[in-house]
Amino acid sequence: MSSLTISAENLVELNAHLAELNAPQRVQWALQHLPAQHVCSSSFGAQSAALLHLLTRASPGIPVLFVDTEFLFPETYEFASQLTQRLRLNVVRAFPNEAMRWHESEVAELRHLGVDAITRYNNIHKVEPMQRLLGELKASTWISGLRRAQSYSRSEIAFLQVKDGRWKLNPLADWTDRTIGRYLQQYDLPYHPLWEQGYVSIGDRYLTEALVPGALAEQTRFFGLKRECGLHE
Repeated sequence: MSSLTISAENLVELNAHLAELNAPQRVQWALQHLPAQHVCSSSFGAQSAALLHLLTRASPGIPVLFVDTEFLFPETYEFASQLTQRLRLNVVRAFPNEAMRWHESEVAELRHLGVDAITRYNNIHKVEPMQRLLGELKASTWISGLRRAQSYSRSEIAFLQVKDGRWKLNPLADWTDRTIGRYLQQYDLPYHPLWEQGYVSIGDRYLTEALVPGALAEQTRFFGLKRECGLHE
């Protein structure tokens, strides 16, 4: 590893090195070689406990950035509270700018307003709050739980990226749902409470649906009109 240069121009070689490591080793590598401030993000979604457990074992107290759109499921807030207590998480919340915040009646109508309106909503309630918080914390390395198996749009995601001038590590990029399931079982970690009701990708309650027979998991968000909210595009 000492022969590798940590630079954006060296991403191909860095990703080749990370591909030879397992997920805990990738996290350790990032904590040792990528610049601080290190942070991670979590939506407290269906399988979020895996990354949070793995990461906080390596770096207790690492800031966990949680974008609270204020329109999440009640079960998500309960799940976040449960994991925060169990894993002793250092959760830092990001909220939408109050002056730009959408009213609930507007969010409830998004199904009928199309992709452009959904994008505007996501930019105000997710993207801007996250970017603001990353800046306030002076984050240089952002660790996320993105996985290639989650959707077509993520199918080629790299372990290491450079995004908006900071490093971004996806240590679980090559994990399948089965890998996640085995990890959760091994450490007696919970799925999100809505998992058993068929919710496989969980965001805002007005923009998330349960999986139905014949559908893809990525079609359960944003009425199937798009997959990404903008945080990771």
